[in-house]
Amino acid sequence: MNAMTRRVVIGTAAVSMALAMTACGKAGDGDDKGSGGDDKTIGLLLPENKTTRYETFDRPIMEAKIKELCSDCKVKYNNAAQDIENQKKQFDALVTQGVKVIILDAVDYKSTKSWVKQADKQGVKVVAYDRLAEGPLAAYVSYDNEKIGRLQGGAMVKALGSEAKDANVVMINGSPTDPNAPFFKKGAHSVLDKKVKKIAYEQDIPDWSPDEANKKMSSAIDKLGKDGIQGVYAANDGMAGGVITALKQRGIKVPVGGQDAELAGVQRLLSGDQDYTIYKEIKPEAETTAEIAVALLKGKAVDTLTDRKVDSLSGDFKGIPAKLFDAQAITKDEIADTIIKDKVYKVSEICTAQYKKACDTAGIK
Repeated sequence: MNAMTRRVVIGTAAVSMALAMTACGKAGDGDDKGSGGDDKTIGLLLPENKTTRYETFDRPIMEAKIKELCSDCKVKYNNAAQDIENQKKQFDALVTQGVKVIILDAVDYKSTKSWVKQADKQGVKVVAYDRLAEGPLAAYVSYDNEKIGRLQGGAMVKALGSEAKDANVVMINGSPTDPNAPFFKKGAHSVLDKKVKKIAYEQDIPDWSPDEANKKMSSAIDKLGKDGIQGVYAANDGMAGGVITALKQRGIKVPVGGQDAELAGVQRLLSGDQDYTIYKEIKPEAETTAEIAVALLKGKAVDTLTDRKVDSLSGDFKGIPAKLFDAQAITKDEIADTIIKDKVYKVSEICTAQYKKACDTAGIK
């Protein structure tokens, strides 16, 4: 992490975004056809806003880094709100406007194949961000997602302790349209299948919906009974919140884990409602993506910014330049040395009145 904190980055990004909007109108507008057809505009398309990280971290960090590297560059931004057709319209509008580089975090990776192929034919470079899209991509930046699944599985086994071998575990997996979700699931299964008694109930959750996770958790309790569940793997913190609400309503307390180190998830670690989360340093991922986008905009190679080649999940597109970052599983004991140290959130944001005592106990001041 460099000296600039995420909070400073976000503040800077807000100013940068305001300047960019003044220069080119509302981000994502389609009524300035032709005005973006130069080497100064980068499109940024994010998939949804239910997961708080996208608007809080990913977007402002990328916008700030792009502005730092190219002071007169503009970012045309849109969020698809989990709507595939909406994202296609946003993508097509950027191509029509002449945008030459698009950062794409796909709602549904399978749907992007025809979009990216058509854009490639028109000389548009597409960088897949966080999720590996289908199509002839210029680059891909994300995490080692199967490893993250293994971290999640390992953290659950640790939370179960000596009871792991006799434990029935419920798995609440991510969205079927997210290409990362199968990797999280595969990684988690590779650990849990060997270490726990059995996976007693398992569901994939469309749109990573906390409400749907809550409903499926209630169904699991109905099926297995209050004493038939010893732990719950939730693929991210938002769904972990829905799971924990369902468990509390039925008076059940078992280990629950998530991912993303969302503020609410971190607070649940402190309160003891959630046992672990996966902390992913978003800043390196977002900033590297911005660096790659600016390099592509300037017609430069991205070899020095990537460290491996990957193939698309369909196998149709091979040798995509990629950069994959690591992550770590954290409990309340690691919050101070990760979340606080890296200034992801301010102490005042985490340690509100409700969590002050827990913060004091955890040494967070």
